[in-house]
Amino acid sequence: QVQLVESGGGSVQAGGSLRLSCAASGRTSSSHAMGWFRQAPGKEREFVAAGSRSGASRYNSDSVKGRFTISRDNAKNTVYLQMNSLKPEDTAVYYCAASSRFTIATMPTMYDYWGQGTQVTVSS
Repeated sequence: QVQLVESGGGSVQAGGSLRLSCAASGRTSSSHAMGWFRQAPGKEREFVAAGSRSGASRYNSDSVKGRFTISRDNAKNTVYLQMNSLKPEDTAVYYCAASSRFTIATMPTMYDYWGQGTQVTVSS
């Protein structure tokens, strides 16, 4: 079992930055591929970024490419999402997820564990 707790969300103006953190407990995060998703009101959960178990491979959605970066510190069992140049359309609840079945994963069904989410609000 893996428990995930996100933090770092908040309100920011367009063009600003936030860094989300996802602390993992239970089995170490180094044995899981990690990802970030987001869900805006009335919309489906959307893939944002994914990192492989070792952290060597990363993949971003086109909507955040060049602005968001996923990283991980396996010694701290923590995954981060650095978000720069934020836009109002980035407003959503952001979820951290862990997959024990895939080396890297981009779809919600590929993940086994989810955090409770953290709200990010970007105002224009």
